[in-house]
Amino acid sequence: MDSISQHPLAWDDLQVLLALHRTGTYKAAAARLGVAGSTVGRRLDALEAALGTRLFDRTPDGVQPTAAAERLLPLAEQVEQATTALVRAVESFEAEPEGVVRITAPPGLMDAFVAPNLPRLLARYPALRLELEASTTYADLTRGEADLALRVMRPQTGDLVSVRVAEERDTLFASSRRVRQWGALSSFDEVPFITYGEALGHIPSSRWMQQATKPSQWVLRTNSAGAQLAAAEAGLGAVLFPGAYRTVTKLAEVKLTPAFRKSLPPLPLQQLHLVGHRAMRAVPRIAVVWDFLLECFGVSSAG
Repeated sequence: MDSISQHPLAWDDLQVLLALHRTGTYKAAAARLGVAGSTVGRRLDALEAALGTRLFDRTPDGVQPTAAAERLLPLAEQVEQATTALVRAVESFEAEPEGVVRITAPPGLMDAFVAPNLPRLLARYPALRLELEASTTYADLTRGEADLALRVMRPQTGDLVSVRVAEERDTLFASSRRVRQWGALSSFDEVPFITYGEALGHIPSSRWMQQATKPSQWVLRTNSAGAQLAAAEAGLGAVLFPGAYRTVTKLAEVKLTPAFRKSLPPLPLQQLHLVGHRAMRAVPRIAVVWDFLLECFGVSSAG
């Protein structure tokens, strides 16, 4: 107890505990905290010295929490939640929309539907500053990793609010030249396809490609939505994207004969949801970006 009173626990100490537990390595914990790996090591050493006990066992593959760390983790998470709530309460005092808003969305959506509309948003609210994270992984909004998210799935847990902003069936697209060349297709035998790589093989459009086409026809696999669209516009092959992309690209819909269309698996029906944390929803800068994103997708802010 004397050592703790001489070195009172600080939030920085608990952040190191949580980051190491969640990532398992100094390097990953440092990246999450935005510090150097050596800083993580020094903070952990100081915390263990203050507590008089080892919190993590060091191994060649990273760190493993000890029983002492496991006992402290629930308490550290409570402090994290209270700290986050305090920050949000202070931020809610904001009178005008100003400051940073972090938005996360899948890369294709970010490139085609979010980024091009930002000049209009900043013209209305010049004191806003935006950070965009284009990623297929979900940021943890409850831990403040982002303020708003566009997601293909509605959240089922957490103190989050969401609204469906789009529902579109996937469409086969290709360049206008390719569509004219192929005419109404009665098979895919001579059609080259562009699709996602193995890391995104589980998403609906990838699964449809796996069912309806042959791997030998996949002339390009990339997890970059922008690269897929650019390659398709250049005439490389056919690509599968939600129908809304016809309004933001130069692509044309691939024509299929009625009989062939009927023989294919149903095209995936995609949904898109705007998600935010309930405690932050009324903060002015968050509220105006929320409403603006709804406007971009043609949804009423009351919806």
